[in-house]
Amino acid sequence: MCAAVLAATLVGCGSSSAPSEATASESESGAASGSPAAPTPAESTTASAEADDSTIVDINIAGGIVTPTNGQAQGKVGKPIVLKVRSDVTDSLHVHSVPEHTFQVEPRPDQQFEFTVDVPGQVDIELHDLNRTVVTIQVRP
Repeated sequence: MCAAVLAATLVGCGSSSAPSEATASESESGAASGSPAAPTPAESTTASAEADDSTIVDINIAGGIVTPTNGQAQGKVGKPIVLKVRSDVTDSLHVHSVPEHTFQVEPRPDQQFEFTVDVPGQVDIELHDLNRTVVTIQVRP
């Protein structure tokens, strides 16, 4: 499931028991709905490479529903990965990468967390309290 070079670093926080309803590749638009009601997957999921080779992932947490769940995205070693979060609950995002990162999510819109990855491979981003894998980013050299 994960690249051999990164296998030792991808120790899970917990298992994600929720099946995927959507992946980041299913959506090109990251425009989130103005209401916190359960969004459609296309409303709140975006993973794209911009001119500066950054990867942006829009994450919406509303009413216990996380979008995306088990999403997929692409990134590059040393290039910014930006998580844009809108949430109605407190939680923490854990990034299983080298180096690892943890971000505290507050119950508010317009949160942004940025990090880089030093080792290529598969990077899982999980929500601890809601026990969901939000997105897996395939990081290339």
